[in-house]
Order: sequence, then structure tokens, then C-alpha cells
Amino acid sequence: MSADRINLLRTKVFDKSKWMQLPRDVVIGHDVIEQIPAVCEDLALGDSVLIVSGGQTRDIAGKRVEALLAGSYDVVTFAANDGNPFETIRKAEEAAATAGFVIGVGGGRVIDTAKIASYNTDRHFISVPTAASHDGIASSRASVPTADGNVSLAAEPPIAVVADTAVIASAPHRLLASGCADIIANYTAILDWELSHRLRGEPLSEYALTLSRMTAEILFKNADLIKPHSEESAWLVTKALVSSGVAMSIAGSSRPGSGGEHKFSHALEKLAPGKGLHGEKCGIGAIITMYLHGGDWEGIRDSLKKIGAPTTPAAIGVDDETAVAALLAARTIRPERFTILDMGLTEESARDLVKMLYRE
Repeated sequence: MSADRINLLRTKVFDKSKWMQLPRDVVIGHDVIEQIPAVCEDLALGDSVLIVSGGQTRDIAGKRVEALLAGSYDVVTFAANDGNPFETIRKAEEAAATAGFVIGVGGGRVIDTAKIASYNTDRHFISVPTAASHDGIASSRASVPTADGNVSLAAEPPIAVVADTAVIASAPHRLLASGCADIIANYTAILDWELSHRLRGEPLSEYALTLSRMTAEILFKNADLIKPHSEESAWLVTKALVSSGVAMSIAGSSRPGSGGEHKFSHALEKLAPGKGLHGEKCGIGAIITMYLHGGDWEGIRDSLKKIGAPTTPAAIGVDDETAVAALLAARTIRPERFTILDMGLTEESARDLVKMLYRE
């Protein structure tokens, strides 16, 4: 290459840059909770640790993590109990400020509390899920309930994930099925992302999109393998949830796993609070959004049935009129995120879709 060519390249400024935070250690398998001391030693995060858990999850796994680390670290515990979530997060932040790093041991609420507290105090976070109910165990976003529905907040992605399949498999199967539904819904999330890219010029990461699609395919094609209280099932679903979280970190947003089906879920949470788990509502929403995209909505419905996830609003205690209202209200949820539900769906069409697609 000539000197002139080299100098020309040097004068050009390449202005595309991205900071991606991905897990350094991912440990999934039987009794891997015993490896937490080795993971902490490998990461060298400090001499003190805050362990965040819930009432039940502390008994299930939190106390074991405390005992494993007590001899080598200054261990402080925090209970993320029910109550005002923002007050709980504030108190968790106060506790995290005196610790070298944070470990979240529990389900979605506990993990989200630990992630937000870690993010706001600039502490590393290790995720130890006790259930595989949604892809938050490895993502850089957290969901916090409010009077107006759930809000999505920036959070610390885990520097490590330690997922004990024996613990996860012992959780109620409904939680695992919900996690599956959340991942299968990635199919329609990426279709919405591509739609927004074509119509609105929204930036798109092919790498993150491909990883998200592949993750959805793993569970879609292996729905027959998802059985209650099976460690093989827990391993398969957890691996998919971690992959989905990594896709979001690569994208720098939740776009690879959140589209119109998630906006429908959040609208349902506002209109019918407490009805259904997050992943369940995303799976139900994905049936309609896949139909609107002209895709294999029946395949999604059949996969959800095989894994034991609900496929109709009625199955989670939501009537058809509320489902129609949620479809129409979805466009008001995160309006900056363009999806197929922002294309002008009418009330009459929404009612026809609910009647046609959500028949038992």
C-alpha cells in the first residue's frame, strides 16, 4: 500500500463505536451453585459482597450462597421483599454502595432489583437465577412495576451467570414455560425490528438479530423436550435465556427480544394488572403479531401448547374485550418503538383477530 493511501486512511474518522458488556463466566448445570466461590475468585471483584434475595429464594438458594462465600468474603444480605419497588431499589443501592460486588439470587423481581442497584452504584453483578421465567437473567434491562404498568430501566448486565439446573428444575413448571414463551416471542420481536428498519430507518444489528432468531428456534423446534421438573429442560431454556440477553447487549437495547408482543404485554399489565406472567403475555401477543406479519402463527401457538404455556387471554383470566383494548393501547406503550401494532390496527380488526386466533 502506498504512503499516500495510508495517509488518506489515517485522515478518515471512523465514527461507529459501541460498548458491549457481555458475561465473562456462564456456568449452567447440575449443582453448579457450588462453583460460586470459584467464579468469584476468577473474577476478582473485591473482598465484600452484597447478596440480594427474596423471602422464599433465600431459603431455596440464597442461604447456600451466603454459606459458600462466608469464609472468604465480607457478606452482607438484603431482602428484596414485596412493597414499593423503588423504595426497595433505593435501600438495595444503599447496601450495594458498601460492597465490592453484588449477587442476585432469585426470580425476576430479585434479579431486577440487584441489576438496577448494581448499575446505579457502579458495581459488578452476578446473576444466580432460581427460576427461568424470562430473559432478564442475563440482559441489561430491568422491569419495574408501577401504578401505570411496568417500566423498563437500564441495568447492569451480569459479569457472570451461575444457573443451577437442579434449583431451576424444582421451580413450578409455569415459570419455565413462561421463560420459553418469552424466548419464542423473539421471532416477532425481530420482525418488528426489521419492519422499523425498513420503514423508519432504525439502526439494525444483523449479529444481534441472527442470535435472537437462533435462540427462538432452539425452543420452537425442541418444544417437545420441555417437560416439568426436568433438568434437561431447565438447561435448554436457561441457555436460550442467556443467549437472548447477550443479543440485547450486542444490540445495545432490548430490540432483539421486545417488539409488539411486549407492548401488548405491557398494555395488558395496565388494563388487567396481575393477570398472567410476563412471558405468558408475550407468547399470547406473539400469536397475533406473527399473524399480522404473515408468518407461522399456528406454529407459535402449537409450540406454546407443547411446553404448557397459555395461548389465549382467557387462559390467564383476561376477557376478549380487554385483549382488544390492549392491542389498541399497545401503540401508546413506548411510542418511539415502532412495531406492527403501530400500523393502524382498527378496533373492528382487533376484535376479529382476537375472535379468530384465540379460539380454544
